[in-house]
Amino acid sequence: MYFSKDDIVQLEQRYRTQLINSLSGFKSANLIGTTDKSGNENLAIVSSVFHLGAHPPLMGMIMRPHSVPRHTLENILETKVYTINHVSEDIFISAHQTSARYDKLHSEFDAVKLSPQYLKDFKAPFVLQSNVKIGLALRSSQTLEINNTELVIGEVVELHVEDTAISQDGFIDIESLGTVALSGLDSYHQTQKLGRLKYAKTSETPQFLDPLNPKPFD
Repeated sequence: MYFSKDDIVQLEQRYRTQLINSLSGFKSANLIGTTDKSGNENLAIVSSVFHLGAHPPLMGMIMRPHSVPRHTLENILETKVYTINHVSEDIFISAHQTSARYDKLHSEFDAVKLSPQYLKDFKAPFVLQSNVKIGLALRSSQTLEINNTELVIGEVVELHVEDTAISQDGFIDIESLGTVALSGLDSYHQTQKLGRLKYAKTSETPQFLDPLNPKPFD
């Protein structure tokens, strides 16, 4: 099927939203945990989290325009801290439900029966049932002129993950922890590892790094 620019513009709004959201392929599914200064907790699923740098350790995420109340964004701007929690196969249905428009004073934790967890005196709530928990401090927030979405950048200041999931070189095997992927707006997926590859060099042929595929390419 072919879509021209004019075709895309003229598509029915919900159809176009689903179509364009599917184009970027599999995305991470994360729950963002926050509170306001009064201690009211909020939990929201976000599929736009991305790696921004390792030195310093930065993660970014895109949030929808702040033209209406955005509790997660407002809490982050108010308290300057938040958590990112991987969604696993055990909690993806509850995680998806957090996208419903609950009142600010109605905690999504309570609504979807997930448990807030406060660790190491960090001020924002983690998700107890998540297997990868990341605490971040806000470093930058800006409105993107092109479409008024909000770019939020945080520095990783705290990380909680099972020892057995971290290899000697620092690689986290998120598949072993049940982390799921998201495509479009509402399709959740388990993953199947194909193998890790060694750092690419022009002088070498591609080689697998892990015992899943121990033989080099022909």
